[in-house]
Amino acid sequence: MAEPIHFESLTRVSDSIRRGARSSVAVTTTVLDRIAALDPTYRSYTTVLAERALERAEAADRETAHGIWRGPLHGVPIAVKDLCYTRFAPSGAGTTMLKHTVPDHNATVVDRLEQGGAVILGKLAMTEGAYTSHHPDTPTPLNPWGHDHWVGSSSTGSGVATAAGLCYGSLGSDTGGSIRFPSATCGLTGIKPTWGRVSRHGVFPLAASLDHVGPMTRSAADAAAMLGVIAGADVQDPTALQAPVPDYLGTIGGGMRGLTIGIDRRFVSDGIDAEVIAALAEAERVLVSLGARIREIAFPAVDALVRGWIPFCSMETAIAHEHTYPARVDEYGPALAQLIDEGRATTAFDLGKILHRRLAFTGALAEVFEGVDLLLVPTMPVPVPSLARMSEYGADPTILLRMLRFTAPFNFSGSPTITVPNGIDSAGIPLSMQLVGPHLSEDVLCRAGYAYQQVTDWHTRRAIA
Repeated sequence: MAEPIHFESLTRVSDSIRRGARSSVAVTTTVLDRIAALDPTYRSYTTVLAERALERAEAADRETAHGIWRGPLHGVPIAVKDLCYTRFAPSGAGTTMLKHTVPDHNATVVDRLEQGGAVILGKLAMTEGAYTSHHPDTPTPLNPWGHDHWVGSSSTGSGVATAAGLCYGSLGSDTGGSIRFPSATCGLTGIKPTWGRVSRHGVFPLAASLDHVGPMTRSAADAAAMLGVIAGADVQDPTALQAPVPDYLGTIGGGMRGLTIGIDRRFVSDGIDAEVIAALAEAERVLVSLGARIREIAFPAVDALVRGWIPFCSMETAIAHEHTYPARVDEYGPALAQLIDEGRATTAFDLGKILHRRLAFTGALAEVFEGVDLLLVPTMPVPVPSLARMSEYGADPTILLRMLRFTAPFNFSGSPTITVPNGIDSAGIPLSMQLVGPHLSEDVLCRAGYAYQQVTDWHTRRAIA
């Protein structure tokens, strides 16, 4: 049965607009109507730019009529996380003190989306400053799969809007798992690119050397389409990599045959929930059936490194907020304020130890990739927790560290990952896994995710009509 238009893939909608079978205006109007009807409940948008979006859609249709085609995002309605600067809308980064601030420039990723013909519907909700919690004075988006379940952190609005059919794709950011967690909780496909593969110019930082910007979509092909538009060198960001950008979408059909996937069976099973283990084992079977080879590997030790994520993140967050904290401390929520206080108190001695662990882990991981093309790991050690369980977790800092086990190490190393749904748990909520690659292997990750999704249907499951 054909999917309703709001749940069609980004690439299919793009093709229909290119062929003139649909207009961008019609598609944009459909999604805007759905936002108006559903988002008062789901609370995924902080700002909806209906009038501007329709103007952009009209411009896209005029170009199409004259044979101008900007690529796979031409005329397609998408949305961006509210830490991406936009000179045409407030960019609050989940804070109250910035919620009315309109920057004087766009983030590079925003400019590239619009240069690629995308129709930006609005700005998406997020946790305060992209850390773990929403500001007490801002609403928390609701998970379409279950309002009583966690929606991830911090790209919450991106996860909800994309899963609920309120955009065809979105931008998220990831410092310790914030593309991957909401992708996992909402049944999405997300790519955390290699650090530097996507410019961070004009993106409000949480921790600059850990931050990654990437797409959150409903399929690997859609993620490849978005990544191909936003990736690449940027004179505004000296940390952006100079390497040429492959045609991620054009080469996505290369398949799994000949690829070697590394698995550390102890790492992915010790202390891990049985449903997560079972879903990963079935995904391994599918990947082998597609031609992949499995090689057992020893994953580098990460416990001490993961324990260092909070103090390291806190130090870089304190730097990002030095002009407003503690000067405007009363405008901060408790979680972000506590993080910054910890960062300001972190000693050079402690920071140096974390830096040494980071370098050692990055080198050891690079050595692992000498023998395999990709790694297979869960996204989270447990199925998506209920909000009640997350409240219990909040009282125990060791639980946060456990949740970061499969995510934070790859922020430290800057390694690219693709997150894809790989099952449904006993509560009816998506399960998820990651494929991880060496630096600048996003093309291989897109191929692998696409191949997996050609023979499974987890990514096509929808929470709502």
